[in-house]
Amino acid sequence: MTELVETVAGFEVPESWRGALAGELAKPYFGELAAFVAEQRAEHQVFPPSGQEFAALAATPYEKVRVLVLGQDPYHDDNQAHGMSFSVQPGVKTPPSLRNMFKELDADLGIPAPDNGYLMHWAEQGVLLLNAVLTVRAHEANSHKGKGWEKFTDAVITAVSDRPEPCVFVLWGNYAKKKLPLIDTSRHVVVQGAHPSPLSARLFFGSRPFSQINEALTGFGSEPIDWRVPNLAEQG
Repeated sequence: MTELVETVAGFEVPESWRGALAGELAKPYFGELAAFVAEQRAEHQVFPPSGQEFAALAATPYEKVRVLVLGQDPYHDDNQAHGMSFSVQPGVKTPPSLRNMFKELDADLGIPAPDNGYLMHWAEQGVLLLNAVLTVRAHEANSHKGKGWEKFTDAVITAVSDRPEPCVFVLWGNYAKKKLPLIDTSRHVVVQGAHPSPLSARLFFGSRPFSQINEALTGFGSEPIDWRVPNLAEQG
């Protein structure tokens, strides 16, 4: 169940995150970022659809984050991006990186690949599926890079790191690994590895990230994540 939102500079900010991010939302760059995205939406097709930019935050409230999986850029093909890294809506073809994640999940924990790539079941258990950049122009990867989103999502990572509760941060690929200095590694666990993209999948396969995450969670005294993704028939 998603939480209440408040519109800030045209974006729907979930209630539980407003306190943690209030200072960031008030900074001049955030208003400039909002104006840039609005201008882009007026002139181009932009993903995810308006109102879904903060879907990951809405699905996983601030106080319930147990795992943070960092992606880079939203999917830029039609109907794919919906505001949660790596995830696609039910009925949308599973993209290659996510297919590779499912292959590794099967090899790691014996969970067979589902018939869809909708990761809400993970998000509802406390897996924050955060992209570093939250919007993209259609069919132009990284087209909204360097416009301010990275400052904002760095603040999200820092806010999670600053909480007293331990968390598992998942950094796949060189881009994500650059965020390591934002994380208090004396209190949190970081799982690093190759990105599941086809370009680096040979290094990703065999890395067993899902069991590593669950081992860290049980080490904290927290419940492991049920990594199964319900098939479409189970989702009703």
